[in-house]
Amino acid sequence: MRVTRIATVDDAAAVADLLVTHRDSLAPWEPLREDDWFTVDSQRSLLETSLRGYDQGTTVPLVIVDGTEIIGRLTLNGVTRGALQSAAVGYWVSPTRQGRGFATRAVADAVALAFGELHLHRLQAETMLHNTGSQQVLLRNGFRPYGVAPEYLNIAGRWQDHVLFHLLNPSW
Repeated sequence: MRVTRIATVDDAAAVADLLVTHRDSLAPWEPLREDDWFTVDSQRSLLETSLRGYDQGTTVPLVIVDGTEIIGRLTLNGVTRGALQSAAVGYWVSPTRQGRGFATRAVADAVALAFGELHLHRLQAETMLHNTGSQQVLLRNGFRPYGVAPEYLNIAGRWQDHVLFHLLNPSW
């Protein structure tokens, strides 16, 4: 059963509510954010931008759902065609729903979409070295680590090393 769907602008309030409610729990895994990033208006603007990218074929913005309730986000970023045929996967799930398989199923949905409808050759994802939960999600979905990128992203106010993962489409 799918646990993702394409995000809409109407999801802004639910996403903002989740982000505000779980701001402290999500902070160690996210870039530093200004207070206005957590507002409905900011989330609406970000969704509008993502949906323009979706229309242009460069982004696939999804929400993760439990029934009809939004419990997280997953995005296929940087969809690149030509010789690369690739995208990057990024996701988060409400801390109250972690450990229940939602992230694993959401990534499986994204893999099916990327390798099916989008016919991409490669997906990539990155996790901080100590993010073993996300590493397990990726491993359960067939992703394999292939290296470490030093000081890859500025998360929680400092540059952090990340494990690089990839998954190749077996039908290519």
